[in-house]
Amino acid sequence: MLIRYGYELTLNCPRPTTMVCLLDAHRERLRDLRYETRLMTMPEIATSTYLDTFGNTVRRFIAPAGNLTLSRDAVIEDSGVPDAIEDAKEGPVEQLPNDTLVFLLGSRYCETDKLADIAWQLFGSEPPGWRRVQAICDFVCDRLTFGYAHACTTRTAFEAYTERKGVCRDFAHLAVAFCRCMNIPARYANGFLGDIGVPPDPSPMDYNAWFEVYLDGRWFTFDARHNVPRIGRIPVARGRDAADIALATSFGPHTLSKFRVWTEEIDDAVLADLTRRTA
Repeated sequence: MLIRYGYELTLNCPRPTTMVCLLDAHRERLRDLRYETRLMTMPEIATSTYLDTFGNTVRRFIAPAGNLTLSRDAVIEDSGVPDAIEDAKEGPVEQLPNDTLVFLLGSRYCETDKLADIAWQLFGSEPPGWRRVQAICDFVCDRLTFGYAHACTTRTAFEAYTERKGVCRDFAHLAVAFCRCMNIPARYANGFLGDIGVPPDPSPMDYNAWFEVYLDGRWFTFDARHNVPRIGRIPVARGRDAADIALATSFGPHTLSKFRVWTEEIDDAVLADLTRRTA
């Protein structure tokens, strides 16, 4: 299947400010791109990219004083296969690869020290592996009430647990923290996810957070907010939690005055038209 996705965001800075953003499809999906415009900025500015310690592509630039709009449009080919469901096994900690161990540790938004006893009480008797992670997703999905009005940029996993509300990042943070407490490597992820293969959401927001766990020697995708396998995820970045992969980070004050994203299935005719118009 073909999925058209993109973004338009406007940032406002009171003075020239160095910024970094994570906006584009993860480099592991570059081979699947069938169409992509160049990054458009208004006003036009120079930008550069680098890889961070987690393998994400980060865009760096100096935002001028006033408004800066960044936008891009792209089409990616996707398998159309929902998130995998497998009876994958947990690996003993002593056998885990070195690069997964960081995803067992507490982090800015995932306080394993505050949640460890709770996690073992709730999930200690669950069958280890896939079914334990799914039990965590079921619990988080049932415990938290989702709502955009509940968004709070400083809410931690423990606070989400006690307040029982949040947005997709809070669902992911709490599930990640519980998994780590159970010695299952878990990492936070974000990216584009449209209403493909599911009823349309009356208040769609096609930029989402989910998480991945390391089982049976590879990473699997889980989503504690939606809690059903989904089609057409386009990952942008992965890290310990949202602090590692914020949409935009500025080294000085800024406000995000506009953020629009889109994700929709298209056919070959639409792709051909897009390609023709930008040729």
